[in-house]
Amino acid sequence: MDLEARSLQPNVKAVLLAKLREYKYDLNNLKSEHKRLASANSNQAARDDLLESGMADAMSVSANQRGRLMMSTERLNESSDRIKESRRTMLETEELGVSILQDLHQQRQSLLHANDTLHGVDDNISKSKKILTNMSRRMSRNKWIISSIIVVLIVTIALILYFKLSK
Repeated sequence: MDLEARSLQPNVKAVLLAKLREYKYDLNNLKSEHKRLASANSNQAARDDLLESGMADAMSVSANQRGRLMMSTERLNESSDRIKESRRTMLETEELGVSILQDLHQQRQSLLHANDTLHGVDDNISKSKKILTNMSRRMSRNKWIISSIIVVLIVTIALILYFKLSK
């Protein structure tokens, strides 16, 4: 997961690495709490053994020791349950993160494809604009040429009529 986060873009990478550090920190805290509880329970049991040998009444020691052992076992079970729940939450969060990363990757690919398509359309529009500009110039030039030819023909006809009618 750490490698995947490091291979992403800087803006996404920073957020994911911060979350990853936070999850690692939480996991290490839970591990140390579990070790502390486990060692406290073993220290308590060793202490109880030493105290038991010095006590005269074996029945009261046994009952007292049994009660403490039950409490320690219950606390250990509760801690184990919390650790399991934390691990389950961590796995769910990791799955959610992976799912989000996959969605973001797909969206990025879609945006890149749309960007490429947009550039292609932009190029085609530029070419079309050049073609239309050239066509407009040719049309204007052709109008001037036709107008000039019409004027020359009218002048020629007028000159022919003038010379024919003046004789």
